[in-house]
Amino acid sequence: MLPGRAKGLHLADTGRQQAEAVAERLRALPKVDAVYASPLERTRETAAPIAKARALKVVADRGLLECDFGDWTGRQLKELMKLPEWSTVQRYPSGFRFPNGESFAEMQTRITGAVAAVAARHPGGTVVLVSHADPIKAAVASALGTHLDLFQRIVISPCSVTTVAYGTGGPIVLNVNSTTGDLGAVKPS
Repeated sequence: MLPGRAKGLHLADTGRQQAEAVAERLRALPKVDAVYASPLERTRETAAPIAKARALKVVADRGLLECDFGDWTGRQLKELMKLPEWSTVQRYPSGFRFPNGESFAEMQTRITGAVAAVAARHPGGTVVLVSHADPIKAAVASALGTHLDLFQRIVISPCSVTTVAYGTGGPIVLNVNSTTGDLGAVKPS
């Protein structure tokens, strides 16, 4: 199913375990200044153990929302894959708008704007942002200087960690889709 922005979707037991595990991995960071999450229930539930471990509150940020899949929200992926538009979603996403929803380009503009605003509020700080796979892939593509049409080649797994350092010289992608290992050593060289 393509959940999109559907409300009322909560983490299953596996998701809660993954959220606890990523919170434990993030303990390796010497400091976390803030935790932001998409306002959807499942992302706030993922962010909660991270924030709790740092005695912080989760700040909801609409810029971190999942793509608005419009009429495709809630539909089965196997059904959507049969549509002629599916090929465009995979091969030419910059030219696609979901029926009664958002385009990938609008999503990328939104997520990169949200990330930039958070970075500006916490200069030199460490901030955890909890979002969804497609917006994260779009933000990574932007940080890498990769065209949006190639963002489907980036893999973002549930509760994976992607680290991007933002500074006056532009973004530096430190890791993508990390699901195991020590995060304490992740820093610009």
